[in-house]
Amino acid sequence: MLRYWTAGESHGKALWALVDGFPAGVAIETESIDAELRRRQGGYGRGGRQRIETDRVEIKSGVWQGRSLGSPVALEVVNKDAKLERLDDLERPRPGHGDLTGAIKYLGSIRGVLERASARETAARVAAGALAKQLLREFGITAFGYTAELGGVRVEPRPGTLDEQRAWRDSSELYTLDPDQDAALKTLIDECGKEGDTLGGVLEVRVEGVPFGLGTHAQWDRKLDGRIAQAVMAVQAIKGVEIGLGFEAARRRGSQVHDAIQFDASERDSTTLGYHRPTNNAGGLEAGMTNGQPLLVRAAKKPISTLRKPLESINLATKEAEAAAYERSDICAVPAAGVILENVVAFEVAAALVEKFGGDSLLEMQARWKMFQELAKER
Repeated sequence: MLRYWTAGESHGKALWALVDGFPAGVAIETESIDAELRRRQGGYGRGGRQRIETDRVEIKSGVWQGRSLGSPVALEVVNKDAKLERLDDLERPRPGHGDLTGAIKYLGSIRGVLERASARETAARVAAGALAKQLLREFGITAFGYTAELGGVRVEPRPGTLDEQRAWRDSSELYTLDPDQDAALKTLIDECGKEGDTLGGVLEVRVEGVPFGLGTHAQWDRKLDGRIAQAVMAVQAIKGVEIGLGFEAARRRGSQVHDAIQFDASERDSTTLGYHRPTNNAGGLEAGMTNGQPLLVRAAKKPISTLRKPLESINLATKEAEAAAYERSDICAVPAAGVILENVVAFEVAAALVEKFGGDSLLEMQARWKMFQELAKER
């Protein structure tokens, strides 16, 4: 089983991800992990914290001479803004955060909750996902996340190849697939910031090259769509997730929803095995299993809860009405959320890949992959 845990506080010494079950023999380099960490810190609308931190990963265990050992991989991202012991507690909980709920649940401080609930924790999840991508790369599987909507403004993707769309996303300050819309979106963010408010949006993740049969129908907790949905919903500020058509499927008739099945023996590659669909409304998943089409995941991110023009709250000590506390924050972190989602989805796909093809070593996985493709072609 490929899995991971994270540890660390927002203003603590560091953030850590411990990845267990990672196969032996995978070529590992830190540059691609650092690149994902930089993307997570980017995007127009971020706050001052991103000018302090320069996130880089240090691999503390599980890798020798550039290849994974099969033992746990420990990843560390050091916090430059490490000042937890000097910070005071908050007395006025912020609506939308876990401040009030956490302080009551643990019968303790708001600070003790917000430091771990902070989205800063996602740096460790991005590092784990970027590590998993290095396994996916060996099988030609790629994950690609981007901003689909910001502040209620839908950004339609430019049609193009994956490489073209990746280039457009990387040239956009909002990580959209149409950089020509950046100027208008940046103006929207600036206006919102002047009002002391924040903006949310919708992110999409597409995973290409996924073979048939990852995940299973057999048990509810092993269905891949359910596992992806949990991983996405567990990202801070995510309030909804869709796969394929999502909620739109409920508004259409069955004939307008389900993807017809076609076959072309001349196109029997390792992903589709010759089976084709004119549409991908299922988002690449049927009955909890991948069906050879790209995975399509969409998530709704709420606006950041810390407002420079704060909402009404109360003072926990006096129970008197006061404005909510304010801590340094972003106006809009939608682009960064796309990076986080891309990596958490990639990790779940990698975990399902390990379950399907064995996880002791890359060589064993590759042999089983090849054998499965040959056997599946007989179906």
